[in-house]
Amino acid sequence: MEAAGIRTHIGCHSFRATGITEYLKNGGRLEIAQQMANHESSRTTGLYDRRGDQIKLDEVERIAI
Repeated sequence: MEAAGIRTHIGCHSFRATGITEYLKNGGRLEIAQQMANHESSRTTGLYDRRGDQIKLDEVERIAI
């Protein structure tokens, strides 16, 4: 990955989080995402939901020093 210039550690959970987040962004339901991920609890599935991360990043980028 370093040869490609990627310095962020990624793994299977990164791809799982991306899939769940994109599904939810496109109108998917948490209960269905839970079934697709084979999670016993929707709380576990919620840990993979990264929809709120973009909002935080956008807000942080407003800081100009």
